[in-house]
Amino acid sequence: MQTAPATSATPGTRDRIVTTAARLIQRQGYVGTGIKQIAGEARATLGSVYHFFPGGKEAVAVEALRHSGAEFARFLRETLAREDDAAAAVEACAVRLAEELRASGWVDGCPVTAAALETLGTDTDTGIQQACADALRGWEALVAEKLLTCGFTADDARELATTVIGALEGAEVTAQVTRSEEPLRVTGRHLARLLRSYA
Repeated sequence: MQTAPATSATPGTRDRIVTTAARLIQRQGYVGTGIKQIAGEARATLGSVYHFFPGGKEAVAVEALRHSGAEFARFLRETLAREDDAAAAVEACAVRLAEELRASGWVDGCPVTAAALETLGTDTDTGIQQACADALRGWEALVAEKLLTCGFTADDARELATTVIGALEGAEVTAQVTRSEEPLRVTGRHLARLLRSYA
């Protein structure tokens, strides 16, 4: 693809493109999000998009997914830190996810999961899959760190962190489809019970 010439984009244009793409992918998926729509909603020209992202839509998506991964990492870090007890902290994450998903009208699900599933086994650049994998591993590391500080062994912390993130991701999809907080709340309660069984 031919790279557009450099534009006189104002500072902040790149960030607007990334955050807009992240929001659109979150709400309508990678496949359903077009480069023209990203440019339009970011108040940027197509030339600006290709100036910052010569690789086009896939390159924008990779950065958008990294942005979304970092945003959810902040969410996890803040929520886990509110509770000293690991079980209570993980359940609080599930409850907060449920409340925020409902508040969004059930549209703000996980863009990382959506993009990963949409592009799995396709010819789409592996950068998208890598960005998704990096996000998931980063989230697991945050949960594992919390468990370690609460006295779990390294092996248990690592395996339970994988379980927590996998369960929350699945419950979020189910909550979104059923338009109900219950899948996340139930999952949070059972994850807390699981963690307490290690005490």
